[in-house]
Amino acid sequence: MEHHPAVAWITEAAGAAQQQGAGNLLRVVLIVMVLGCVLTAWFLLRGYKRKDD
Repeated sequence: MEHHPAVAWITEAAGAAQQQGAGNLLRVVLIVMVLGCVLTAWFLLRGYKRKDD
């Protein structure tokens, strides 16, 4: 087993963290999906509202 200095390990971890770009995209997709579900539910449920005229 090789000995890796802490500085080299931190540098490799920082380089790997910069390559992970799907986190922001996934967050945006989830937010848009939730908002779309809420708007769809509102649109469908407002048609069932009874008018008390």
